[in-house]
Amino acid sequence: MEANDARISGVAAQLAASGRVAVLETRGRRSGTTAVATVGFVEEAEGAFLVAAGDPNADWALNLLAEPACQVRIGPDRFACTAEPLDRAGLAVAVRELILKYGTSSEGLGAGPAFRLRPTSGPVRS
Repeated sequence: MEANDARISGVAAQLAASGRVAVLETRGRRSGTTAVATVGFVEEAEGAFLVAAGDPNADWALNLLAEPACQVRIGPDRFACTAEPLDRAGLAVAVRELILKYGTSSEGLGAGPAFRLRPTSGPVRS
């Protein structure tokens, strides 16, 4: 997935290229093909990334529940990651940190699953 990835466009592509949001590649739980989404994230001190879905039916989150292996691109850096579902306490931390980072209203944020995306390799510059 390159910075000019045709699967994302407009403002999302600009935010992804700048590293403001992450580009998340998952395996489609029904199709088995690569699915791409842009997501807000918070980087933890040890290098993992917290993400939270605003909808319980968010495809990217349901894909991670079915298959936790994923790829994450932040700016020019690419990581292979494993998604770990967060418990209620972890969800609360993720939502709070995402609100602090993005200034996002909490309405809906965290209504779906939340994950810690733990790098298994990377970063690799694209």
